[in-house]
Amino acid sequence: MSSQKQMLLGIDAGGTFTDFVLVRLEPIVSVRVYKTLSTPDAPERAILHGIKAMGLESHLDDGSLQLVHGSTVATNAVLEGKLARTAFITNYGFADMLQLARQTRPELYALETPAVPPPVPPELCLETGGRVAADGTVVLPLSQIELDELLAKIESLAPSAVAINLLFSFLDDSFERRIESAIKAKFGECFVSRSSTVLPEYKEYERGIATWLNAALGPVISGYLSVLQRELGNTSLQVMQSSGETMSAGMAAQSAVNLLLSGPAGGLTAIAYLAKQVGKSKFLSFDMGGTSTDVALLDTKIRTSNESSISNYPIAVPMVDMETIGAGGGSIAYVDAGGMLQVGPRSAGADPGPACYGRGGLGATVSDANVVLGRLQSNSTFAGDLKLSLEKAQASLEPLAQRIGLSIEETALGIIDIANEHMAKAIRLISVNKGHDAKDFILASFGGAGGLHVCALADAMAMKNALVPVHGGVLSALGMVVADQGRQFSKTLSLDLQPIDEKSLEDQFAQLEQGGMEQLALEGLHSSMLVPKRSADLRYKGQSYTLNIDWHALAGVLEAFEQLHEQRYGYRHDAPIELLTIRVNLSTKKTPFVLPQHITPAHCNNTRHCKVYGETKQARLLARAELYPGELIEGPAVITEYSATTFVAANWSAAVDGFGNLVLQKQS
Repeated sequence: MSSQKQMLLGIDAGGTFTDFVLVRLEPIVSVRVYKTLSTPDAPERAILHGIKAMGLESHLDDGSLQLVHGSTVATNAVLEGKLARTAFITNYGFADMLQLARQTRPELYALETPAVPPPVPPELCLETGGRVAADGTVVLPLSQIELDELLAKIESLAPSAVAINLLFSFLDDSFERRIESAIKAKFGECFVSRSSTVLPEYKEYERGIATWLNAALGPVISGYLSVLQRELGNTSLQVMQSSGETMSAGMAAQSAVNLLLSGPAGGLTAIAYLAKQVGKSKFLSFDMGGTSTDVALLDTKIRTSNESSISNYPIAVPMVDMETIGAGGGSIAYVDAGGMLQVGPRSAGADPGPACYGRGGLGATVSDANVVLGRLQSNSTFAGDLKLSLEKAQASLEPLAQRIGLSIEETALGIIDIANEHMAKAIRLISVNKGHDAKDFILASFGGAGGLHVCALADAMAMKNALVPVHGGVLSALGMVVADQGRQFSKTLSLDLQPIDEKSLEDQFAQLEQGGMEQLALEGLHSSMLVPKRSADLRYKGQSYTLNIDWHALAGVLEAFEQLHEQRYGYRHDAPIELLTIRVNLSTKKTPFVLPQHITPAHCNNTRHCKVYGETKQARLLARAELYPGELIEGPAVITEYSATTFVAANWSAAVDGFGNLVLQKQS
């Protein structure tokens, strides 16, 4: 195979920046990065600009470039309510299913909770026959008259998409299939999503939300991907899923709900990849970009969850187990009605961006505070040809400083401290709250703004070790390059494990696995290319929530469940254990490549210094590319690179390993 065929381009389109990582595998592995401001109104513009700036246009024409893309298009559409007009079909008596939701309240002890509009307006919620009971028997058939009436209602409503969510369709999906076929035969272009494909699991509300979101996002995602694919020509386009695997662009357009953590999943995938190279297995990942911060826990392998939520909607499809908060470099600071300084979640985004960008932004942001404190150097040129302005950063903070009666520098430090506490709280949720001691882990900090806060967050969690990975400012894009292609498949069974017919359960796993392989064959993945991994959701009888356990021999699975339950909740129970849902992950295994060794150019000058507010001595100002492997750097120090900046605080030290990662340690 020629070297042209060995080019992989990972693209992470974030809210503020769009990141690119190009990996050439031949004749030797080489990595090149690029970063440009995002274009949220048309994300493909920033992507095409980056491809042109990297000189890769000729490879679009001959189809020699393999592209993997992670995007916030689906997430932003949900957060901003920019969804397609969608009709929701369910059984008689359940039209208000999505409006009733669950008893979960945003504030447990609030006496009054503001009314929340239903996801789907009542006039778009349709009822019909075709009801299945909990044991799989038919309670109510679907007549042709009912089907004709349903089609007539859909025609009068003229939705852009239709979601079909019949009761217990994961046991028998024949009625959903019949409705889907009738809609496609009559309306053709209408996007149809059925729950037995999207999420064949119990809990009709969660299944309904997933099916509705998949339908409502479908026209948005398929339109965006169609435009992008047309511009890319013959280039192979894969899209990152929330679970950490990639899928073809064509399949992604039909599975939009699986893209809600598309970008952040890339960062965690990259950390798992780097963990193997550095020989460590326990990391707390901390990804701070311009708009948001994502934190996750990695203990040997990536964990997924089906209990995530976005914009108050439960997302029960597999997603990397991650906490996301609205705290990034662009998060805007303000003084609330009580005179308290607050930070986020509102962000300056890419346009106009923080005031220090000099693009018209006026509100004080976390990035402006870092510039004022000297942790971000205003005389440096950053990605997107940005030259930061200290004067504009100071001007943005001045009104806040006057209002709370502090100096501009003290106000900036307050903004940083508040943002750090928001992020530390998220780290506690993913670690301490789930039975893990943060001190047993390494804090892996990345994203464009992550390195500026890594020491403070490690201190907040009493952690002694941290890592700022090579290419940390664009790490999510690197994760997309190293991710495996594949999907996760599931089915609810609801079985008591004691006793159980293991042969029958094995048959159920085999059927689910075979069905998944048939679907992936449509993406060109032969069964011989796929590696299956089985797991199951278990719980004590009478509980509402489950724990996912890797599936091996039954006795080992039961013990693993009880150990995890004790770690998570502090006790074991003497109640029977039941199996709710079986899961099969089918994925390819890419031939691993090792990142090139870090080579330091000759004649480096590491003697520059800068002033950092709050430090008793001047900080060393260093270019990351000029650091020698093993060279010890004692804080305070500011280490700059093309895509990010790292601030090494006093009482911390940093050294570069053989791959170019910054290894940070707390000094005693």
